[in-house]
Amino acid sequence: MNRAQQRGRLVVLAGPSGVGKSSVVRELRTLCPDLWFSVSATTREQRPGEVDGRDYHFIDASEFERLKGAGELLESAEVHGNRYATPKAAVLAALQAGDDMLFDIDWQGARQLKERMGEDMVSVFILPPDGKSLEQRLRTRGQDSEEVVARRIAAAATEIGHWEEYHYVIVNADLEASSAGLAAILAAERLKRARQTGLDTFVRGVLDGL
Repeated sequence: MNRAQQRGRLVVLAGPSGVGKSSVVRELRTLCPDLWFSVSATTREQRPGEVDGRDYHFIDASEFERLKGAGELLESAEVHGNRYATPKAAVLAALQAGDDMLFDIDWQGARQLKERMGEDMVSVFILPPDGKSLEQRLRTRGQDSEEVVARRIAAAATEIGHWEEYHYVIVNADLEASSAGLAAILAAERLKRARQTGLDTFVRGVLDGL
């Protein structure tokens, strides 16, 4: 058996802003270098240092509507006044090739993805070790007004409120342990009987050789 005989998996990683998802993903990609990362399309402005096609597909509102109307988006959501979505073609190609793809999307996108691709999806929610540490991280992200910080905290609370909708939960108290836990989830999911599409043929070959 090899990876080419498996159907890929959509791995949704979610959690509130400030919980450390980006750090977990960076560490995970060193443990699982064959993992693909879904590149979302967005209408927000490109920030300094970001690369179109690597960090996001930066598009305007009219192109976003065209893609949505043509059925070329798997999920879409509006976050902080900007629109985000997952282009369909790259995801379907990865699944067919047996590649796993990681998604960093909010609860709205995760729910839509589950409705459309539930059999191919596994979801993981990242929780902070406690509320005070998360609030501190949200407060120190920039010189923002108290109103902006309050909105950020409220959004984090809303996101956490959906934790029960996910298959797995990781409390991110230690980066290495969290990344290792996520890698273990991926390894277990790859070994599920339903994911190994060539297993029937393989087992027949084993039996024929007895």
